[in-house]
Amino acid sequence: MATQKLQIKQTIMDGVQYGLKNVASLLLMVVLYILTFWIPYLNVGTTIGVYKSIIKIGRGEIINPLAIFDKENFNVNLGELFLLTGFMTMGISAAMMFMFIPGIVIGIAWSMAVYFFIDKGLAPHKALKVSYKVTDGEKWTIFWIVLIVSACFSIIGSLFMLIPKVGWLFYVIIMIAMAAVLIAIEGVIYKHFSDKADEMFSMFADKTGPCGCGQKAPEAPAEAAEAEAAPEAPAEAAVAEAPEAPEAPEAAPENP
Repeated sequence: MATQKLQIKQTIMDGVQYGLKNVASLLLMVVLYILTFWIPYLNVGTTIGVYKSIIKIGRGEIINPLAIFDKENFNVNLGELFLLTGFMTMGISAAMMFMFIPGIVIGIAWSMAVYFFIDKGLAPHKALKVSYKVTDGEKWTIFWIVLIVSACFSIIGSLFMLIPKVGWLFYVIIMIAMAAVLIAIEGVIYKHFSDKADEMFSMFADKTGPCGCGQKAPEAPAEAAEAEAAPEAPAEAAVAEAPEAPEAPEAAPENP
């Protein structure tokens, strides 16, 4: 059965519901990430840790905010990860040159690529292709979800900014809360597209083999009935005896 399309209202509600149940873990993870993002090399592991946490949210698991510091985060192939992010940066930057909108579209189309790379082990180019494919027809839904949530928190933050002296503090807290909610919603979105990708892989496996990247080799036909065994070589004919040389005629009788 085909996966239903992403729904704006339901996605936001599911993300907020998860966020409320795990508010402490989400807020602490965001705070720890902000405080350590400036540390070279460690920020690579913490960024991968955040991606992994979003994948866990999509599975409905409870996240551990300290997991962003796990050494296992560096088990990812960093060379291919940087290659993937490099492709994304160059592609989106080039698209932005055409009055921004194409850049936004490409950015949304490739937004699942890193998750597919980490979670499903896809090669960089494959992760980009699959992300582009599964988000087809749903890019603007993702855009409106992010825009609505960001706008709501921004308006609330702006109102709190009007409070003298401590307004900026409330604004920072609200922005951290917005980041936590967006992470929860991102997990819900990834769950949707992960299921869609799995469905696509299953469909391709039937047509093009498990890798989904080429024409499926035709199955070998059932073996025909075994050919009759070649007739055995006839038993060696008895070697014909060479005819004996005729005996020499008897000597003629002597004359008397």
